[in-house]
Amino acid sequence: MSLADRTAANLALSQEAGLDAEAMKRQRRQRFERVARWVLPVLVLAAMIGFWDWIVVTNEIPHFILPRPGLVLETLIRDWAILFDALLVTLQITLMALAVAVIGGVGLAVLFTQSRLFEMSFYPYAVILQVTPIVSIAPLIFIYVDNRLAGLLICAWIVAFFPVLSNTTLGLNSTDRNLRDLFRIYGASRWQTLRYLQLPSALPYFLGGLRIAGGLALIGAVVAEYVAGTGGIGSGLAFRILEAGYRLNIPRMFAALLLIAATGVIIFAGLSFLSHMLLRKWHESALKRES
Repeated sequence: MSLADRTAANLALSQEAGLDAEAMKRQRRQRFERVARWVLPVLVLAAMIGFWDWIVVTNEIPHFILPRPGLVLETLIRDWAILFDALLVTLQITLMALAVAVIGGVGLAVLFTQSRLFEMSFYPYAVILQVTPIVSIAPLIFIYVDNRLAGLLICAWIVAFFPVLSNTTLGLNSTDRNLRDLFRIYGASRWQTLRYLQLPSALPYFLGGLRIAGGLALIGAVVAEYVAGTGGIGSGLAFRILEAGYRLNIPRMFAALLLIAATGVIIFAGLSFLSHMLLRKWHESALKRES
């Protein structure tokens, strides 16, 4: 074998070794990211809880001002029956408001894309409804709506409605114009274009708005309960927080807040999983997560 052949062979081997080393490095980085995605948040949470407990113990803070994490957990277990019933009420309002927001938001978005005149007439009022604080609207709603549950539902719906409407409208209007022209050339009707082109193209946008609306519906339900100030049977978590505050039962307040936060995380995680399952086989955002 000549010197040139040996040089070429050595160069090829070094290139293969470099590619193998790069592939191994990439695999190690991917394994680290998969583990760190779960381990790092847990470590941060543990550190925050430890710091919280240290602050309380070091400064001898009374439990009616700032309870220790262990006392909050103990209260959550002891008062689980009361808090769980309240959670079901808040969750019922949240899911109902989210369902109505999806139906109304998608329906209006379709109407906006089918009629430019309709969009110009009504879209500004949807924006006004969104930017007006729900705290200022809620008292009027409870004055004019006799049914408490309906009032809570309307308040939560107002907060969750706009992200679905705006994202779905954006998705429907972002359809590839070349594909629209192709549908028009082949004589597709407006309904066929909407069903087979615009709605599938708008699905990622809609799901993005849905994830936002899920958390906002929970926030709207809690704020509406605060404003309503209702008690007794059928009271949600917001009332339990107010009640605990009046009685200086701060551990129960923290336990109720913990339930609200956990519920919001579960709603977001569930909607994110739904989005991933619907997009994982064809949309770039989901394909990247599986690569």
